[in-house]
Amino acid sequence: MPIAHYLLPDLINVPGGDFAMGSDSHGRNEAPVHRVWIDPFALAKYPVTRKEYALFVAATGHSPPTFWHQLPFQHPEQPVAGPSWNDAVAYCTWLSAITGKNYRLPTEAEREKAARGGLENWAYPWGDELPDDYKGGRDTPLDSVGHDGPNGYGFYDMSAGVHEWCADYYDKSYYANSPLRNPLGPASGTRRAARGGSWRHEVRFSRCAGRSSLAPDKQFSDFGFRCAL
Repeated sequence: MPIAHYLLPDLINVPGGDFAMGSDSHGRNEAPVHRVWIDPFALAKYPVTRKEYALFVAATGHSPPTFWHQLPFQHPEQPVAGPSWNDAVAYCTWLSAITGKNYRLPTEAEREKAARGGLENWAYPWGDELPDDYKGGRDTPLDSVGHDGPNGYGFYDMSAGVHEWCADYYDKSYYANSPLRNPLGPASGTRRAARGGSWRHEVRFSRCAGRSSLAPDKQFSDFGFRCAL
């Protein structure tokens, strides 16, 4: 079928280089701070939207997320709400097949480097202080993509919106033995890593170093994803 122009991710090239990953000031799963080298990669400017995910569902017959028919998640420009890690991987596999490109989920290290936007030692992509509109909660709407940002690289919604699935298995102690170049996460595990904020948390913004995780078959309404290449 023809590829809709709005289906192709708007990619931003992230330069190769090292950065200080993690934080020694918050959760143990973010420590220790360690320098990591990441090869050049590309990442979507925005999370995958409901409109884009709807094409995947229509083309493949893949079951939509549990929250697909609920009113708060109907806007076509919202991040798709609630795909599992397995669903996100299936989307990337489908997109790769119809474009001939190797779309995938970003690693945790790639996602943190992209979130920092070329800046180091700041809690958030913009600095250390939360903005005035930091409050979230179950009565807070899920904004359309592009609401928060851009950061130094040009990415939007890197700290707000939905938690975004990463490729890695999750291990809270992984940083103690993480490779210094292009870490891919543990070889096995029961949960997959995620990064970014949540519209339904009391504080809707996440720090760049903040880590979360979930079993790969679970669907939560504040989880989504963006594609890497």
